[in-house]
Amino acid sequence: MLFATPAYAQDAAGAAGAFGSFIPLILIFAIMYFLLIRPQQKKVKEHRAMVEALRRGDQVVTAGGLIGKVVKVKDDNEVEVELAEGVKVRVVRSTIGQVLSKTEPAAD
Repeated sequence: MLFATPAYAQDAAGAAGAFGSFIPLILIFAIMYFLLIRPQQKKVKEHRAMVEALRRGDQVVTAGGLIGKVVKVKDDNEVEVELAEGVKVRVVRSTIGQVLSKTEPAAD
């Protein structure tokens, strides 16, 4: 019995020390989440909303740097953009980087 008492005391201190060593790791993950992951998710969500709201007449900039006007919203994945008079290209929606000017919604 005499040898068992120090072992119990040492085991209890070891368990508390092991939990204490995980606290910095948890704090680092929390900081990474709030400084990197969360803002990136917010940015992706805003971009998705912007791309879904595209309509005819909007002036857009593609990821490649081309500036044009949306002529037709073809389907869920692409739009037709007029770069110059008579020059129309089909563009994947996710490659639209920025909307420069929005058109007013049509009056009902």
